[in-house]
Amino acid sequence: MGSPNVRRRRRTRLALVTLAVVLSLLSAGVLGVGWYYSGQLLEPARAQPGYPDTIVGSGESSVTLTESRITVQPGSWGLVWPGGEARVGPVTGRSGGTVTRELTGTAPPAGTPARLEVSVWTSDPKAALGLDFEDVRVPTELGDMPAWLVPGVARTWVVAVHGRGGTRAEALRITPTLHRAGLPVLAVTYRNDVGAPASPDGLYHLGDTEWRDLEAAVRYALDHGAQDVLLYGWSMGGAVVGQFLGRSELAGKAVGAVLDAPVTSWTGTLELQSRNRGVPTWLVPVAELVSDWRADLEFDRFDLVARPPAHRPPTLLLHGAVDGTVPVAGSRDLARAAPGLGWRMTYVEEPAAEHVAAWNVDPAGYERSVADFLASRTGAG
Repeated sequence: MGSPNVRRRRRTRLALVTLAVVLSLLSAGVLGVGWYYSGQLLEPARAQPGYPDTIVGSGESSVTLTESRITVQPGSWGLVWPGGEARVGPVTGRSGGTVTRELTGTAPPAGTPARLEVSVWTSDPKAALGLDFEDVRVPTELGDMPAWLVPGVARTWVVAVHGRGGTRAEALRITPTLHRAGLPVLAVTYRNDVGAPASPDGLYHLGDTEWRDLEAAVRYALDHGAQDVLLYGWSMGGAVVGQFLGRSELAGKAVGAVLDAPVTSWTGTLELQSRNRGVPTWLVPVAELVSDWRADLEFDRFDLVARPPAHRPPTLLLHGAVDGTVPVAGSRDLARAAPGLGWRMTYVEEPAAEHVAAWNVDPAGYERSVADFLASRTGAG
């Protein structure tokens, strides 16, 4: 049986081994959660929106969907399902977990999975808006990136950068306003987009490398008649614009910027998304650590308040007050800090809008804000 001292030592060793095993398992579990959320953030396939809602029924001019935080949003949206699309207007009724909206077009049968699409259209400028355009290829360090060029008479070009998991169709909502102002619009793609080259590791870098694709697009504009550019970024596209302004040798060619619900801090964005999922926010640093290991990211670099870009052109900043994806607090903080940073900034907040949906909720007000900003920058509008 052994002496009492021997038995004590055995119990101590067993306790230490057990503690080591438990700590190892806890560490592995925490790192596993970090890996999962880094995948949600960095892997392009996981950024695709899918079809989270369901069509319950439809009539000649209305469609009924399952109720969600998006399907109850006011305004005009695209309705997209596998193999088809239509447009929906304002909510006309809510009952029993369903939402009825005005419909333009024809909806598929009940039971079809669908989503409301903030971009409204998924086609091209001609099919969606009747605007002539060119399919062009922007040379980059990874190969040619497809882009749309809607021509205009001005020598200031708009270079439009969509958000994470989005497409260049995101720019279609505001393209008519830009076109009326005479501005050519170059709606670009970047690495890991459909039809564009992948990054070497196949991962998003959240703006840390994508800014070089924007730089290539600005160079394309300058090589094809632009004198300078106005940058327009949605969501992660705003982070791409921020990195371009801070790191590109061409940043001085930007005479203005429009940022719609931009990521001004990835840490703040991850904390909001953690709360949305019921995940403790103390896991955010773990997700950042794993993401840094996988993609060589410095998350502090993306904080536009703490580390503002070297070039800070006059900027129109727009954000929805009920954004559940990128925190509106980040834009509020940036707008408050802007005067002290020497950054001339106009901030417009849409009270009822979800993520990058300020146009959808109030198209006329949104377009007026953009037109006023353009007039102050280019004399157009």
